[in-house]
Amino acid sequence: MTNSNSNTLHQRPLGRTGLSVSEIGYGAWGISGKQWIGADDSESTRALERYITLGGNFIDTALAYGEGHSEKLVGEVARAHPGTLVATKIPPKNGKWPAEPGSHADDAFPAEYIVACTETSLRNLGMDSVDVQQFHVWNDSWLGEGSWREGVEQLKRDGWVKHFGISINDHQPENAIKAIEDGWVETVQVIYNVFDQTPADRLLDVCQQHGVGVIVRVALDEGALSGNVTPETRFPESDFRNHYFRGERKTELQPHLRAIEQALGISTAGVPEKALRFVLSHSAVSTVIVGMRSVKNVERNAALADGQGLPADQMEKLRGQRWDKNWYK
Repeated sequence: MTNSNSNTLHQRPLGRTGLSVSEIGYGAWGISGKQWIGADDSESTRALERYITLGGNFIDTALAYGEGHSEKLVGEVARAHPGTLVATKIPPKNGKWPAEPGSHADDAFPAEYIVACTETSLRNLGMDSVDVQQFHVWNDSWLGEGSWREGVEQLKRDGWVKHFGISINDHQPENAIKAIEDGWVETVQVIYNVFDQTPADRLLDVCQQHGVGVIVRVALDEGALSGNVTPETRFPESDFRNHYFRGERKTELQPHLRAIEQALGISTAGVPEKALRFVLSHSAVSTVIVGMRSVKNVERNAALADGQGLPADQMEKLRGQRWDKNWYK
């Protein structure tokens, strides 16, 4: 779908929701003030404003991001710009990330808890309703058990939530297929990038078959594909990236980056653009949410929302760069 407004980023349908979302979305974890260290609220607000003035319309946040701090920043900006679509997420009540195999649905998402969390999120956002609410973890074994469906139905019935989806556990793209086939899921959020291409094995096709919108997260692999992480890179002490890139991982990353550069004949600076376009080249993908804490990053990434994927030969070369790893462990 091409937009005639030159100030609007290229948009795609969010599955069967009826919503059209910018190809490049705004991922608001990084502005929460916790885990990702170094965000400045005034700069974060300017970045959000710039994203919207450039024509971006989709912001993804979560109740767990800075205990609501991210939602408050997002809400302040979104309220000033009607038409901005906001998605948020409900954290698991039992605090288990990812969801544990064998756990019961009511351990994580009992109905009354779902409603209470959504009420808190709406209060943080300063809104009467949210466009997309999501479970922040999921187990397909939860189908047919617990009270979560009642909570979801109540939120929709009361108009607090327009659409509902799942944020799939890290590196578990198969662990939502039953929920999608069941028919109740309207969106999924999933890790998909040049290194972790497993969603393309099955999940993305299933989403397309069932009209489920796909929100891609971690398209730059928490910065590994940003071109900014070298063996000498240091992160603030309490920054989650110290865990993600711990040990020899920053060194282990380098030959994989060199392989991408060599395959495409590009410099390190060109890697993030190719990585984002790689994800956007799959027709099942609705939007890629990118963490953008500065105006500069917003302007650089928003420019990629032009409806142009990668040429077939470049896609094929990048498919050869799969790397099976889970650095969240």
